[in-house]
Amino acid sequence: MDEKQRYEAGMNVRRAVLGDAHVDRSLEKLTPFNGEFQEMITRHAWGDIWTRPGLPRHTRSLITIAMLIGMNREGELRLHLRAARNNGVTRDEIKEVLMQSAIYCGIPAANASFHLAEEVWSELGVESLQD
Repeated sequence: MDEKQRYEAGMNVRRAVLGDAHVDRSLEKLTPFNGEFQEMITRHAWGDIWTRPGLPRHTRSLITIAMLIGMNREGELRLHLRAARNNGVTRDEIKEVLMQSAIYCGIPAANASFHLAEEVWSELGVESLQD
C-alpha cells in the first residue's frame, strides 16, 4: 500500500469511527501549521493501526479508552467515548474498562472518567450506547 492509499484507507476508518461531522470539522481547521500533523495521524493512526486485521474496531475502542484514561487525556477520551458507539461498544463494556482502570490507573482517574462518560451519554441523549 502506498502513502496515498494508506491515507485514503485511514480517512475511511477515521470517518467510520469518529463520524463525518467530527472529521469534517477537523479538516475545516487545517492550516499550514497543523496540516501535516492531520495527514500524519490519518495515515499512521487510522491507516496503519486502525486498519490492521489483528483486532476488531470494537476492541481497539476499548483499548484506546483505557489508554486515554491512563494518560489523563480528557478531550481525546470524550471523543473516543462518543466514537465507541460507532464500533458497537456497550455502556456496560465501557463500565468494565473504567472499573479496571480504577485498579491500574487509580481511583481519581476512574472517577473522573465515570463522570465524563455520563456527560457524553447525556449529550448524546442515550441511556445506553445501544440506543
